[in-house]
Amino acid sequence: MIDADAKKTLHTYLRSARGALVWKLDGLSEYDVRRPLTPTGTNLLGLVKHLAIVEAGYFGETFGRPFPEHLPWWDDDAEPNADAWATEDETRADIVDCYQRVWDHADATIDALALDAPGRVPWWRDGDITLHRILVHVLAETNRHAGHADIVREQLDGATGLNATNTNMPDQDPAWWQNLHTRIEQAAKTAQSRSTTTP
Repeated sequence: MIDADAKKTLHTYLRSARGALVWKLDGLSEYDVRRPLTPTGTNLLGLVKHLAIVEAGYFGETFGRPFPEHLPWWDDDAEPNADAWATEDETRADIVDCYQRVWDHADATIDALALDAPGRVPWWRDGDITLHRILVHVLAETNRHAGHADIVREQLDGATGLNATNTNMPDQDPAWWQNLHTRIEQAAKTAQSRSTTTP
């Protein structure tokens, strides 16, 4: 059996990543939490919606503990990528509340099972797994999407970090950041110039 402290550590990091992702919505307008900021439509509220589906599936059906609510975004006849954006009829509160109910359900699964508890992911080719593997997988996916949210939020209003009090960035004024941006851009141009002149 894998040590219980490992489960606690993984669960702590998952909870932190969830909180960071939801914080990215704070203080933004309805338009800004929904608007697409990449060519493929990446948006903050869609990231939250997607991760609700992720946790509901991996910590639910995988272990014979299905999430008790129907989430239509994952139905066989759902529009492709329906879990990656919010329609005008879906409220921010509804999506965030759903994600938080999914957390509660996932946390109950995590608390109830040992890390070596077996499960099966029906949509994986080799679907036989353990809770340990699913915790690592979901933690990696949540952090990946939290990274997307970091970049999207910074594009919107410059906000960075894990939460309102922890920016994880050097404490510098806007002029310092602009100077750094200029230096990085110049280094990129110089490197490009050198690569095109080198035989």
